[in-house]
Amino acid sequence: MANHKSAKKRMRQDAKKRLHNRFYKKTARTAIASLRALEDKKDAEKFLPKVVSMVDRLAKKNQIHKNKAANLKGKLAKYVNSLG
Repeated sequence: MANHKSAKKRMRQDAKKRLHNRFYKKTARTAIASLRALEDKKDAEKFLPKVVSMVDRLAKKNQIHKNKAANLKGKLAKYVNSLG
């Protein structure tokens, strides 16, 4: 266990940051799932930029790998374009 004052502070900061990161990652995953559930092309086209923005932010903060972000965005765009 931490003995130094600075180590205890670092543990508090890490716990806070972990919750923050988990929230944004989970929110983005939920948004991706809801985009994939959409059947209407107009709604999906409106929602796609918001989801792409979330994914880009996760990649920028290294919460997901940049290649994973690129793959996700490509697959989501392909899905939206395939809607009739």
